[in-house]
Amino acid sequence: MGSPTRPAPAEQLDAAATPLVPDASVPSWLKPLIRRSLGGPLPGLLHRTIRTQQSGSRESAVLMLLSDGIADGGPDVLLTQRASTMRTHAGQPAFPGGAVDVGEDAVAAALREGHEETGVDPRSVTPLVLLPKLYVPVSEFVVQPVIAYWHEPGPVTPVNPAETASVARVPIAALVDPANRVWVRYREFRGVGFEVADMLVWGFTGGLVDAMLQLGGWAQRWEFEHTRTVELTPR
Repeated sequence: MGSPTRPAPAEQLDAAATPLVPDASVPSWLKPLIRRSLGGPLPGLLHRTIRTQQSGSRESAVLMLLSDGIADGGPDVLLTQRASTMRTHAGQPAFPGGAVDVGEDAVAAALREGHEETGVDPRSVTPLVLLPKLYVPVSEFVVQPVIAYWHEPGPVTPVNPAETASVARVPIAALVDPANRVWVRYREFRGVGFEVADMLVWGFTGGLVDAMLQLGGWAQRWEFEHTRTVELTPR
Protein backbone atom coordinates (compact mmCIF):
# COMPACT_ATOMS: atom_id res chain seq x y z
CA MET A 1 0.00 0.00 0.00
CA GLY A 2 1.50 3.34 -1.07
CA SER A 3 2.21 6.22 1.24
CA PRO A 4 -0.39 9.01 1.45
CA THR A 5 0.05 12.02 -0.84
CA ARG A 6 1.53 14.97 0.97
CA PRO A 7 0.50 18.54 0.15
CA ALA A 8 3.03 20.67 -1.67
CA PRO A 9 5.21 22.90 0.53
CA ALA A 10 3.45 26.08 1.58
CA GLU A 11 4.69 29.61 1.00
CA GLN A 12 4.03 32.37 3.51
CA LEU A 13 2.14 35.27 1.97
CA ASP A 14 3.28 38.83 2.53
CA ALA A 15 0.72 40.63 4.71
CA ALA A 16 2.06 44.12 3.95
CA ALA A 17 0.73 46.58 1.38
CA THR A 18 3.11 48.46 -0.91
CA PRO A 19 2.67 52.14 -1.87
CA LEU A 20 3.22 52.89 -5.57
CA VAL A 21 3.26 56.71 -5.48
CA PRO A 22 4.27 59.34 -2.89
CA ASP A 23 1.56 60.37 -0.45
CA ALA A 24 1.53 63.85 -1.99
CA SER A 25 0.39 62.35 -5.31
CA VAL A 26 -2.71 60.73 -3.78
CA PRO A 27 -6.01 62.67 -4.09
CA SER A 28 -7.04 64.02 -0.69
CA TRP A 29 -10.25 61.98 -0.51
CA LEU A 30 -8.27 58.77 -1.10
CA LYS A 31 -5.50 59.45 1.43
CA PRO A 32 -7.30 57.75 4.38
CA LEU A 33 -7.86 54.60 2.28
CA ILE A 34 -4.23 54.43 1.17
CA ARG A 35 -2.72 55.26 4.56
CA ARG A 36 -4.85 52.72 6.43
CA SER A 37 -4.16 50.04 3.84
CA LEU A 38 -0.47 50.33 4.72
CA GLY A 39 -1.15 49.77 8.40
CA GLY A 40 -1.54 45.99 8.54
CA PRO A 41 -3.89 43.12 7.62
CA LEU A 42 -7.11 43.90 5.80
CA PRO A 43 -10.18 44.37 8.03
CA GLY A 44 -13.41 42.41 8.01
CA LEU A 45 -13.91 38.79 7.03
CA LEU A 46 -11.32 39.03 4.27
CA HIS A 47 -8.40 38.73 6.70
CA ARG A 48 -9.19 35.02 6.97
CA THR A 49 -7.87 34.46 3.45
CA ILE A 50 -4.40 35.79 4.28
CA ARG A 51 -2.65 32.49 4.90
CA THR A 52 0.03 30.29 3.46
CA GLN A 53 -0.48 29.17 -0.12
CA GLN A 54 0.28 25.80 -1.62
CA SER A 55 2.98 25.52 -4.26
CA GLY A 56 1.53 25.72 -7.75
CA SER A 57 -1.14 28.31 -6.99
CA ARG A 58 -1.81 30.68 -9.89
CA GLU A 59 -0.85 34.35 -9.56
CA SER A 60 -3.48 36.91 -10.52
CA ALA A 61 -4.35 40.56 -9.95
CA VAL A 62 -7.51 42.67 -9.76
CA LEU A 63 -8.00 46.38 -10.42
CA MET A 64 -9.87 48.31 -7.71
CA LEU A 65 -10.44 51.46 -9.77
CA LEU A 66 -11.85 54.50 -7.97
CA SER A 67 -12.84 57.82 -9.52
CA ASP A 68 -14.21 61.17 -8.40
CA GLY A 69 -17.58 60.07 -9.71
CA ILE A 70 -20.18 61.26 -12.18
CA ALA A 71 -21.81 64.69 -11.65
CA ASP A 72 -23.05 64.88 -8.04
CA GLY A 73 -23.04 61.14 -7.45
CA GLY A 74 -19.82 61.21 -5.42
CA PRO A 75 -16.85 58.84 -5.75
CA ASP A 76 -17.41 55.50 -7.42
CA VAL A 77 -15.67 52.19 -8.06
CA LEU A 78 -15.67 50.04 -11.19
CA LEU A 79 -17.25 46.58 -10.95
CA THR A 80 -18.05 43.92 -13.51
CA GLN A 81 -20.23 40.84 -13.68
CA ARG A 82 -18.71 37.74 -15.21
CA ALA A 83 -20.57 35.99 -18.00
CA SER A 84 -22.68 33.01 -16.95
CA THR A 85 -20.76 30.81 -19.40
CA MET A 86 -17.35 31.31 -17.75
CA ARG A 87 -15.59 28.18 -16.51
CA THR A 88 -14.88 29.63 -13.05
CA HIS A 89 -16.96 32.03 -10.92
CA ALA A 90 -19.63 32.15 -13.64
CA GLY A 91 -22.12 34.99 -13.27
CA GLN A 92 -20.38 36.46 -10.26
CA PRO A 93 -19.51 40.12 -9.72
CA ALA A 94 -15.84 40.98 -9.77
CA PHE A 95 -13.22 43.64 -10.07
CA PRO A 96 -11.56 43.60 -13.49
CA GLY A 97 -8.67 41.16 -13.30
CA GLY A 98 -7.16 37.84 -14.15
CA ALA A 99 -4.00 35.79 -14.33
CA VAL A 100 -0.59 37.43 -14.37
CA ASP A 101 1.13 36.64 -17.66
CA VAL A 102 4.81 35.79 -18.01
CA GLY A 103 6.90 38.95 -17.76
CA GLU A 104 4.14 40.95 -16.04
CA ASP A 105 3.81 42.19 -12.50
CA ALA A 106 0.50 42.62 -10.68
CA VAL A 107 0.08 46.25 -11.75
CA ALA A 108 0.63 45.49 -15.44
CA ALA A 109 -1.75 42.53 -15.27
CA ALA A 110 -4.48 44.53 -13.53
CA LEU A 111 -4.26 47.37 -16.07
CA ARG A 112 -4.23 44.97 -19.00
CA GLU A 113 -7.23 43.04 -17.72
CA GLY A 114 -9.08 46.29 -16.99
CA HIS A 115 -8.59 47.33 -20.60
CA GLU A 116 -9.46 43.92 -22.05
CA GLU A 117 -12.62 43.53 -19.97
CA THR A 118 -14.03 47.07 -19.81
CA GLY A 119 -12.13 49.26 -22.28
CA VAL A 120 -10.46 51.36 -19.56
CA ASP A 121 -7.47 53.20 -21.01
CA PRO A 122 -4.43 52.31 -18.86
CA ARG A 123 -3.06 55.82 -19.49
CA SER A 124 -6.05 57.25 -17.60
CA VAL A 125 -5.23 55.25 -14.46
CA THR A 126 -2.79 56.01 -11.62
CA PRO A 127 -1.99 52.88 -9.55
CA LEU A 128 -1.72 53.90 -5.89
CA VAL A 129 -1.05 50.84 -3.76
CA LEU A 130 -0.59 47.07 -3.93
CA LEU A 131 -2.63 45.32 -1.26
CA PRO A 132 -1.33 42.08 0.32
CA LYS A 133 -1.61 38.91 -1.72
CA LEU A 134 -4.72 36.91 -0.87
CA TYR A 135 -5.10 33.17 -1.34
CA VAL A 136 -8.49 32.02 -2.59
CA PRO A 137 -8.67 28.26 -1.87
CA VAL A 138 -11.78 27.55 -3.96
CA SER A 139 -9.99 28.59 -7.18
CA GLU A 140 -6.39 28.13 -5.98
CA PHE A 141 -5.58 31.66 -7.11
CA VAL A 142 -3.28 34.04 -5.28
CA VAL A 143 -4.84 37.44 -5.94
CA GLN A 144 -3.06 40.77 -5.50
CA PRO A 145 -5.48 43.74 -5.50
CA VAL A 146 -4.25 47.00 -7.04
CA ILE A 147 -5.99 50.13 -5.75
CA ALA A 148 -5.88 52.82 -8.43
CA TYR A 149 -7.21 56.31 -9.15
CA TRP A 150 -9.04 56.88 -12.42
CA HIS A 151 -7.81 60.41 -13.02
CA GLU A 152 -9.37 60.70 -16.48
CA PRO A 153 -12.49 58.51 -16.65
CA GLY A 154 -13.81 57.42 -20.03
CA PRO A 155 -16.56 55.18 -21.35
CA VAL A 156 -16.63 51.54 -20.23
CA THR A 157 -18.49 48.56 -21.64
CA PRO A 158 -18.19 44.76 -21.72
CA VAL A 159 -15.50 44.29 -24.38
CA ASN A 160 -16.09 40.55 -24.74
CA PRO A 161 -19.63 39.49 -23.76
CA ALA A 162 -18.42 35.89 -23.58
CA GLU A 163 -16.34 36.91 -20.56
CA THR A 164 -18.05 39.98 -19.10
CA ALA A 165 -21.82 40.35 -18.86
CA SER A 166 -21.94 43.91 -17.52
CA VAL A 167 -19.82 46.81 -16.29
CA ALA A 168 -20.89 49.43 -13.77
CA ARG A 169 -19.47 52.45 -12.01
CA VAL A 170 -20.98 51.96 -8.55
CA PRO A 171 -21.12 54.98 -6.21
CA ILE A 172 -19.52 54.53 -2.81
CA ALA A 173 -22.72 56.02 -1.39
CA ALA A 174 -24.71 53.08 -2.76
CA LEU A 175 -22.27 50.53 -1.31
CA VAL A 176 -22.39 52.01 2.20
CA ASP A 177 -26.18 52.43 2.25
CA PRO A 178 -27.43 49.96 4.90
CA ALA A 179 -30.47 49.26 2.70
CA ASN A 180 -28.17 47.67 0.11
CA ARG A 181 -26.28 45.38 2.48
CA VAL A 182 -27.09 41.71 2.94
CA TRP A 183 -25.73 38.46 4.30
CA VAL A 184 -25.01 35.83 1.67
CA ARG A 185 -24.91 32.09 2.33
CA TYR A 186 -23.53 29.71 -0.31
CA ARG A 187 -22.66 26.15 0.70
CA GLU A 188 -20.31 26.61 3.70
CA PHE A 189 -19.63 30.28 2.86
CA ARG A 190 -21.31 33.04 4.82
CA GLY A 191 -20.28 36.63 4.33
CA VAL A 192 -21.22 40.19 3.51
CA GLY A 193 -22.91 41.21 0.29
CA PHE A 194 -24.17 44.29 -1.55
CA GLU A 195 -27.20 44.62 -3.81
CA VAL A 196 -26.20 47.42 -6.20
CA ALA A 197 -26.34 48.17 -9.95
CA ASP A 198 -28.51 45.09 -10.60
CA MET A 199 -25.75 42.92 -9.12
CA LEU A 200 -25.34 40.89 -5.96
CA VAL A 201 -21.74 41.55 -4.92
CA TRP A 202 -20.55 38.77 -2.61
CA GLY A 203 -17.78 36.26 -1.97
CA PHE A 204 -14.18 37.35 -2.42
CA THR A 205 -15.22 40.54 -4.23
CA GLY A 206 -17.71 41.37 -1.49
CA GLY A 207 -14.95 40.95 1.09
CA LEU A 208 -12.68 43.28 -0.86
CA VAL A 209 -15.43 45.90 -1.15
CA ASP A 210 -16.15 45.62 2.58
CA ALA A 211 -12.46 46.06 3.43
CA MET A 212 -12.20 49.04 1.07
CA LEU A 213 -15.16 50.78 2.71
CA GLN A 214 -13.69 50.28 6.18
CA LEU A 215 -10.21 51.42 5.19
CA GLY A 216 -11.60 54.47 3.42
CA GLY A 217 -13.59 55.53 6.47
CA TRP A 218 -16.82 55.32 4.48
CA ALA A 219 -18.51 52.33 6.15
CA GLN A 220 -21.80 52.95 7.92
CA ARG A 221 -23.30 50.93 10.72
CA TRP A 222 -25.79 48.34 9.57
CA GLU A 223 -27.76 45.86 11.64
CA PHE A 224 -26.65 42.32 10.82
CA GLU A 225 -29.53 40.74 12.70
CA HIS A 226 -32.07 42.83 10.80
CA THR A 227 -30.61 42.11 7.37
CA ARG A 228 -32.01 39.30 5.28
CA THR A 229 -29.87 36.40 4.17
CA VAL A 230 -29.64 35.67 0.45
CA GLU A 231 -29.61 31.94 -0.23
CA LEU A 232 -27.75 30.99 -3.42
CA THR A 233 -28.28 27.63 -5.11
CA PRO A 234 -25.08 25.86 -6.21
CA ARG A 235 -24.72 25.61 -9.98
